[in-house]
Amino acid sequence: MAAPNNSRERSEVVLLCFFLGTLWETGTGQIRYSVPEETDKGYIVGNISKDLGLKSQELAEHGVRIVSRGKTQLFALNAKSGSLITAGRVDREELCAQSVLCLVNINILVEDRGKLFGIEIEVTDINDNAPKFQAENLEVKINEIAAPGTRFPLPEAVDPDVGVNSLQSYQLSPNHRFSLNMQTGDDGTINPELVLERALDREEEAAHHLVLTASDGGDPRRSSTVRIHVTVLDTNDNAPVFAQPVYRVKVLENVPPGTRLLTVTAADPDEGTNGKVTYKFRKINEKQSPLFQLNESTGEITTAKSLDYEDRSFYEMEIQAEDLGALLGRTKVLISVEDVNDNRPEVIITSLFNPVLENSLPGAVIAFLNVHDPDSGKNGQVVCYTPDNLPFKLEKAIDNYYRLVTWKYLDREKVSLYNISVMASDLGAPPLSTEIHIALHVADTNDNPPAFPHASYSAYIPENNPRGASIFSVTAHDPDSEENARVTYSLTEDTLQGAPLSSYISINSDTGVLYALQSFDYEQIRDLQLQVTASDSGDPPLSSNVSLSLFVLDQNDNAPKILYPAFPTDGSTGVELAPRSAEPGYLVTKVVAVDHDAGQNAWLSYHLLKASDPGLFAVGVHTGEVRTARALQDRDALKQSLVVAVQDQGQPPLSATVTLTVAVADSITDVLANLSTFESSANADGSGLTLYLVVAVAVVSCVFLAFVIVLFALRLRSCHRSCLFQAAGGGLAGVPASHFVGIDGVQAFKQTCSHEVSLTTDSGKSHVIFPQPNYADTLIIQESCEKKDPISTFIDFHECKDEGASVQVSSVLYFYF
Repeated sequence: MAAPNNSRERSEVVLLCFFLGTLWETGTGQIRYSVPEETDKGYIVGNISKDLGLKSQELAEHGVRIVSRGKTQLFALNAKSGSLITAGRVDREELCAQSVLCLVNINILVEDRGKLFGIEIEVTDINDNAPKFQAENLEVKINEIAAPGTRFPLPEAVDPDVGVNSLQSYQLSPNHRFSLNMQTGDDGTINPELVLERALDREEEAAHHLVLTASDGGDPRRSSTVRIHVTVLDTNDNAPVFAQPVYRVKVLENVPPGTRLLTVTAADPDEGTNGKVTYKFRKINEKQSPLFQLNESTGEITTAKSLDYEDRSFYEMEIQAEDLGALLGRTKVLISVEDVNDNRPEVIITSLFNPVLENSLPGAVIAFLNVHDPDSGKNGQVVCYTPDNLPFKLEKAIDNYYRLVTWKYLDREKVSLYNISVMASDLGAPPLSTEIHIALHVADTNDNPPAFPHASYSAYIPENNPRGASIFSVTAHDPDSEENARVTYSLTEDTLQGAPLSSYISINSDTGVLYALQSFDYEQIRDLQLQVTASDSGDPPLSSNVSLSLFVLDQNDNAPKILYPAFPTDGSTGVELAPRSAEPGYLVTKVVAVDHDAGQNAWLSYHLLKASDPGLFAVGVHTGEVRTARALQDRDALKQSLVVAVQDQGQPPLSATVTLTVAVADSITDVLANLSTFESSANADGSGLTLYLVVAVAVVSCVFLAFVIVLFALRLRSCHRSCLFQAAGGGLAGVPASHFVGIDGVQAFKQTCSHEVSLTTDSGKSHVIFPQPNYADTLIIQESCEKKDPISTFIDFHECKDEGASVQVSSVLYFYF
């Protein structure tokens, strides 16, 4: 990632770093407070905000907090009052044992200033502990020959308090044979001794009961007692004597439990049972007692549990040797625990600034670390370092504190998460080390615009799509994160066929999915050109564009449309004439159809679905031409019904059908001569009609025959004889091949000749009209007709029910019956 280009922002960041660096170089002062032990939680130790030069409400703003090492924090900060308070019960004896001066050191971190302050707190002693004897009862055995003035050591009471609050005196209950003497040792301890004042006589008094009281000098004064049972024994004039007044031994802290430390020995010159000696711990701390074992017979001292130099490095105890005559001997045992490198350095993350902006300048502080090793000497000296392949380094702050800083620019798009390893190793032999990992997230800045994977896109949509259908999906990737990478999509506004593009296409601003708002028609719109814009949500936002070509695909949604033969306006169907003299391959008619689709959806094929005589006619698959498949014969029926299907090549295919009726006759006269047969055939084809329709057809046929007879009579008498009747000898034999039009139950002949004939129905009367001839037909006329004046014949058809029906066709003769 390139460095920030804004010079103003860079200068501000440089000044901030310089200010922080100046703060780091500033030396830290030492602040000292005093607090009595056993205070309640929340006790005010001192006004830390005042001593730091801050207002109480500014503690949280400046990130002021305690960073002392240890699991239990004895002190806390009150953000409201700006005071340093106790976080719980503070026990001086637990912290400092019997040390006269008990000091607790903590560190205060001001994060935004990058400064650490050392705080020293003295915990003062209160008289919260009474002197305590190791046992409630003590048995002392004294030989009856003991001379007055003989001294017998008594057990000492232990008071963990210091100064005047510690043990100050002993007091013996009043009696006439014993007194109490107190000896002060080199270490300041007071040792009580029982002094025999008058000679004992076991036979006179075999036992004596005394009470020893130990008192401290506190206010209020505290004390404890031990009951002494004195047993008077027979004569034993030699006490055990140890070989050494003091035994010293050194032991490594990692020795296993059961390790022999030393053996103390005491000799008693008496003989027999009076010279037999037993060993006991006389003076040992309660916490030390579980750590060591003493063999009462041999005087061998062994470890009972593991030792820990970091817990305690020196132990002092007294061993007492006693014979059966209750004579005692004492010696001291001093045990020094030597350190071994058994503790790994401890690395604590005091403060962590996570995440860090990717445009941060080199030298930005990432974390504060505290490194500590409880071992001593070189075993406790620690060096700390980080890998060289990362853009971070460690700098020494104060005491055992380090700060982790950057030394070059970061780029979140290259590395968004650093797993920083911090290694701490001591100088022991062999050295021990600790490794911690810091997961540092690099915060994003909006420095990358959204990017499409392709420069342009092409999409296809089938026509007749449903409204709201999904068309296509575009996706732009922004390597930034969160809001800087949240991409929204939009369409550049444009027009299509005079309407806004937004009325045709919409896009989901969140997903980039395009939807059709209208159903497209391939026959109207073939393609659309769009431009999609992707913008992120950064500040300021960045964007990019991509072009999209949308092509509409044709579907087979248009069935073939038959142009010829066309249906007459009155609902009748066209009928073609095929002369009986036609040879095989004779063109009877041609089915013409179109399909508005494109491609194979518009490729048409023609098929003969149904025929009265399947072998008589054939249809061209690609041309739609209806031709004779064989020569016509006399036995062939006058009326031939053909059903032709026109089908496209779409999937699924669509089709249309047309029914052709072909009259097999050489002339109209032949057609008329065979009307009865034709009618029967028509009735057979329409067997499904109702009885009423059959009756109506028969009536119309009779009327039509009468009409033809009258027409022929008039024409014979007319001075203008029609060429049609001349060629037939007064009949219709000379009429060439023609078209035939009809529907079930109602038939008509359409003859191409020199006359136009129309049948009209007006005011309940029907008329047959022969207008001027017209030669516009496409089929060839075999015999021409003479041009005659038009003859109009009017015949009443009272039985005709179709009032208002009027048919007039140029160059066509219609006969309805």
